[in-house]
Formats: sequence, structure tokens, C-alpha cells
Amino acid sequence: MRIATTIFLTDETITPVRLARELEARGFAGLYLPEHTHIPVERATPNPAGGELPREYGRTLDPFVALAQAAAVTERLALGTGITLVAQHDPIALAKQIATLDHLSGGRFTLGIGFGWNKEEAADHGVEWSRRRELGRDRMALIRALWAPEPTAYKGEFGSVRASYAFPKPVSGPRTLIGGAAGPTLFSHIAEYGDGWLPIGGRGLTQSVPVLREVWEKAGRAPEALQVVPYAVMPNPGKLAHYAGLGIDEVVLQLPPAGEAEVLRVLDDYAQYL
Repeated sequence: MRIATTIFLTDETITPVRLARELEARGFAGLYLPEHTHIPVERATPNPAGGELPREYGRTLDPFVALAQAAAVTERLALGTGITLVAQHDPIALAKQIATLDHLSGGRFTLGIGFGWNKEEAADHGVEWSRRRELGRDRMALIRALWAPEPTAYKGEFGSVRASYAFPKPVSGPRTLIGGAAGPTLFSHIAEYGDGWLPIGGRGLTQSVPVLREVWEKAGRAPEALQVVPYAVMPNPGKLAHYAGLGIDEVVLQLPPAGEAEVLRVLDDYAQYL
């Protein structure tokens, strides 16, 4: 099983360069970073985990800039977003960012996408909350038109692009994992335009993975191609063994949003799972 990590990197934590070098040197498989452009102070949206929203949510580094730094100082470490709030981006600019990062890293990038939980953040980006999933789906189709080998036009409900020269092209696809809670809408979208699921925390997979596999195969997707990557997991040996029994071969462990000493201490502890 590949053991990757995720962390809220901020202006107060360990740096992307230091963390990436340590992860690769220790044999960890990858680094995934979350995204929040801003957190409006006046919020009606509650913290999904309950209680006050942790400080790091409003201080996150831009994941693409941070991952570019990580790519520059490593050779094997996989890089990913967990997750990109694709509905909050201009899709033409996002297509260029992703393709450039994947190109410069030699195909090491995984695009984790999701639809968010913070209504106020999304509203500031002009996103109609009830339609954010359809918007994200449309933007991914436009992005893939720009990644096509030949100039390809796209006209969708929310946006369009003329047939264009758009280089560099991604090296690896890239792999696209879709985050969110289990349900028929999410699973149908994964089967339609994703490569797999990025479930936060990894709970309930015994029940949900067989349902997703059924939806996936009914959509004509190859059974062996489905990838389920539990995300932001607090590990223990029994949990990882359980995932392996479900056919899962990659897991993303949560690191604390802390300074260098604390993060390295946790990496030392997680080394038992490598």
C-alpha cells in the first residue's frame, strides 16, 4: 500500500520544500494539499467537523504554487490536490496551471477535485451553491477539451472555449479523483468523468465501495481501473489492513498543521506504516 500524506500548509507551518524533501527521503509516496482561497469572517456555514473553524483554514498556501516548490526539490514524490474547488476557478486558467505542473513534475500530479462546504466562500466566486456540482462537471469537460491532443472546441451550459492551441499538455492525464460523501450523484459523476473516489476519513467504505463499483461497472468502466483513495486518515494497523482487504492500494494520512519539529515527529511515527 502506498502511504501518502496531506497537510494544511500555511504561512505558519513547515515549508513545502522542507516537507517534500523529508517525505521523499523517508519513502512516503506523495503529498496532497487542500485549497481555500479565503474564509469570509461572517459565515452562516458551520464547520463540517463541528466547533470553531481551525485557524489554518484561513491561512492555507495556494496548493499549485506550493506543489510546484515540492516538485522542484523532489524526483519521485507524487503530488496532488485534496481538493481543488474546481467550480471556483476560471477553467481555462486552471487547465494551464494543472498541465504546467504535471509537465514540469514529469507526470507526478493527481487532480483531486471537490465541490466545497463553505457557501460564503463559493458565493464570493460567483458560484450558485445548488448548481456547484453541475458547474464543476462542466468546467472539467472544458478543461479536458484544452488538454486534447488536437485543438478541440467545447460549448457547455456554463462556459465554452474555441478550438485552441494549448500547451503544455499533461503528461499523465492527470489522474482525477473526486471527493465528497457517498451518494448516487457523486458516484454517477465519478463513473462518468473521474478515475476514482477521494473519501475523507475513510469511514463506511465496507458499505459504499461495493455500491460505487456497481455504478462504475454499469457505466462501462473497467472494474480494475477504479481507484479509491481514503483521504485525511488518522492511521492504525487495523484500519490500513481493512483498506487493503477492500482492494485499496493507496491511503493519504493527515499531518498536523504545525511547525517543522512537530511535523517531523509525526512522520517518524507514521514510518511504521511504510
